[in-house]
Amino acid sequence: MSQSVTPSRRPAAPKRPTSGASARASAPSSGPAALRSAATTAVGRAAGHVAAATTAAAAAAQDVVGGAAKALATPTGLVGAAVEAAWLTTHLALYPWGAFGRHGRDSHLEYRVEHLPPTQRGLVVSDVEAAGTPILLVHGMVDNRSIFTLLRHGLRRRGFGRVTSMNYSPFTADVRVAAVRLAEEVEALVAETGYERIHVVGHSMGGLIARYYVTRLGGDARVHTLVTLGTPHHGTYTAYGWHNQLTRQLRPGSGLMRELEQPVPQCRTRFVVYWSDLDQMVFPQRNAALTHPDLSVRNIDLHGVGHMSLPIIGSVVHGISTTLAHLDSEGHTVTPGVTELPRRGG
Repeated sequence: MSQSVTPSRRPAAPKRPTSGASARASAPSSGPAALRSAATTAVGRAAGHVAAATTAAAAAAQDVVGGAAKALATPTGLVGAAVEAAWLTTHLALYPWGAFGRHGRDSHLEYRVEHLPPTQRGLVVSDVEAAGTPILLVHGMVDNRSIFTLLRHGLRRRGFGRVTSMNYSPFTADVRVAAVRLAEEVEALVAETGYERIHVVGHSMGGLIARYYVTRLGGDARVHTLVTLGTPHHGTYTAYGWHNQLTRQLRPGSGLMRELEQPVPQCRTRFVVYWSDLDQMVFPQRNAALTHPDLSVRNIDLHGVGHMSLPIIGSVVHGISTTLAHLDSEGHTVTPGVTELPRRGG
């Protein structure tokens, strides 16, 4: 072990007393001129710090905007922008039809296979439990279940029999309150179907609501897999464009974001996270990826897909179907990972 030895110093010679005039001359001046000089120096330093921070922020923003522009300038990006515009128009037309009620509880749930196409028949035969496990779809801010029109159809066509969706108020002002509402919906679905664990797919803020339910309200006991599409897991700077309680929660570094960053020991839910470099609602786009040391997360980055198009892209629908057909906690096999609850009153 090495030791550090501080060399001794020779005692300093005693100082000679100074005259009053010399002491006054060497003392710092405390007059108005000195105060002005000190204030000017402090202001200059503060301005320098602000300028440096502004320059750094501008450089970061330029990198993000440049990345999005680069994504848009590619052929895939141009096609993605066209798909986004077309789907947005279609979605606006479907929006009134999705504003009411709850969609399709237990519809298309059958275990006869002779009438099914090969894709559905394959899933039902290989794993009846995977085909019957409920899937709950949760929309984003100021939206409704119509955003999942194509995804819902795609999941059913691939053999999933229980695909349902919920609406929450477009005037929701708190992610935490919406998460409590989601918890009630999940419990109702569990009681109705007899499955103790389900899957949840959340688009945009819907994924954030589901994540809060899973990690802060004990929802991992009910949710086997949570799939998020374009969810601002680490906040989005677009939330600064509107000032209310909800948008404040969606900003980077908000109280909600800090709460979601807290430890989540032994969380049972696995996360599958889709994000795109062309997402115009999450800024920077990489904030839609999820990083947390306690969570089992698979991040999937997409190129040239707009925010509203994420639930309709074929690769996303196929990826979700493949993921949800694997019911073990690690996602490596098709061993059933959900079990039936005893039927109530039966």
